[in-house]
Amino acid sequence: MQPSEAEEIVELLRQRRIMAHVHPTGLQNSAIRVVLPGGREAIWDGDAAAGLEAQVLADGMLVGFVPLIKGSEHFDAAQSAEAIANADYGAQ
Repeated sequence: MQPSEAEEIVELLRQRRIMAHVHPTGLQNSAIRVVLPGGREAIWDGDAAAGLEAQVLADGMLVGFVPLIKGSEHFDAAQSAEAIANADYGAQ
């Protein structure tokens, strides 16, 4: 996603008191990093594919994922923030 879109989504997540950060992934692309309980983190849209999905990492190792959210390629920033905020990240 474009950095400006990532920044807007991060701001909406922070308004919900979710620890989120813009995570640069390339020259013109960014992902969203969400800090999760138990030392985990989710990297949303890190592969620049259409739609939202996330990799869940612990100490840099893949421990889970959130599959592609159907229809998310058409989400605006508010809908993306809602989906990220309500995602099931699984228990550690």
